[in-house]
Amino acid sequence: MSAQYSSIPASGAAIAPAGRSKKRSLAASTVGNILEWYEWSAYAVFAPFIAAAMFNPDDPVSALLSTLAVFAVGFLMRPLGGIVFGRIADKKGRKFVLITTMLMMAGGSLVIGLMPTYATVGVWASIILLLARVSQGFAHGGESATANTYVAEIAPAHRRGMWGSIVFVAIFAGSVLAYTVGGTVTAVLEESEVAAWGWRIPFLLGAFLALAALYLRKGMDESDVFHDEDKAAADSRPTPLARKQVVRAILLMIAMTSGITAAHYTWTSYASTYAITQQGMSASSAYWSSVIAQLIALVSLPFWGRLSDKVGRRPMMIGFAAVMILVQLPLMSLISSEPWTLLVASSLALLVVAVPGALLAATLSENFPTKVRTQSIGFAYSISVAVFGGTAPYLNALLIEWGVGWLSSVYIMFLCLCTAVAVWLMPETKGIDLKDA
Repeated sequence: MSAQYSSIPASGAAIAPAGRSKKRSLAASTVGNILEWYEWSAYAVFAPFIAAAMFNPDDPVSALLSTLAVFAVGFLMRPLGGIVFGRIADKKGRKFVLITTMLMMAGGSLVIGLMPTYATVGVWASIILLLARVSQGFAHGGESATANTYVAEIAPAHRRGMWGSIVFVAIFAGSVLAYTVGGTVTAVLEESEVAAWGWRIPFLLGAFLALAALYLRKGMDESDVFHDEDKAAADSRPTPLARKQVVRAILLMIAMTSGITAAHYTWTSYASTYAITQQGMSASSAYWSSVIAQLIALVSLPFWGRLSDKVGRRPMMIGFAAVMILVQLPLMSLISSEPWTLLVASSLALLVVAVPGALLAATLSENFPTKVRTQSIGFAYSISVAVFGGTAPYLNALLIEWGVGWLSSVYIMFLCLCTAVAVWLMPETKGIDLKDA
């Protein structure tokens, strides 16, 4: 057994086993992460029905905007959740937080699935919905930060890129699952039935499936890197952190993630809306084109992760930025009313976005020391996603409304340039021992 896994954990805990047990832990983390992204995405899928049920139906436009505002508030809670749960994960362990955030997400889904409507309790329905989404957003920020850390820490050093790619697989898989459930419910039930009660199905299903995910997560191993750090802190005085280096790393990670997350949310959340509202494509065709494109990108992720274990993180990240700068405008211009145009454009764009997506967990983890890794990732990643990712669809729509839609692509290209500059300033971290980060 290598020195990386040879340390005995503190407090009499069992030695973190390698091999099969670590793969079971990876599977447990991934299943839970998929469900969390499913529960997060289901709200967007059923937003029109939630708007009619939970807000004043006499003003449907205002109701829908209010529903999307609640979605945005949940998004804004992610950085706070990443910071708070990140600190807890760095103190109490990764497994504890992954179980806690799973419970909070499932609880929020259960509340949404069972809550009374506006017709029953008036404005209180809107308030309950807001509180449920705030809780989910808070938990989701902690889940994302901790999942990135946990998977990278349990991975073999020479395969950290490939193992870490599974975190982004869960993002795509959760979104695809939500849209698939949405398509099935709306196809099987009449629209009046979906409006009356069918929209609750995905949330109740998510809460039920979370029980299985919780069972799997209870059997996960704690990260041996965290155990070793915990033991070192107990056996000796803690080594002071070079605070300037941590701050520098956080700023670089925010800049690095900016282009990645803006491109990701543009092509997963806005491209189909653009095709429907600006190009006249049917909603059904746009929906299924987007699902297929995300599935294609999902399949490519482990390949990109494995390639980074061979050639390094920096060349692939810089390659992503260069290619995205070149193809963003042509691919967006390709979209017309024909479904194949959205399928081709989204598939190619998301294949490019999948490159850095596959590397994020490994790259983020390799640039922070263990004792502050999760809280640093929670802050840097959540801030970047909230500022650059969460605003991308709105900014795209706003610039098109102003008649300068091409500027939205220029904005994506500029952020990708920021990604390239940040990566250029970073060291290559492929295969390092995380205890030396």
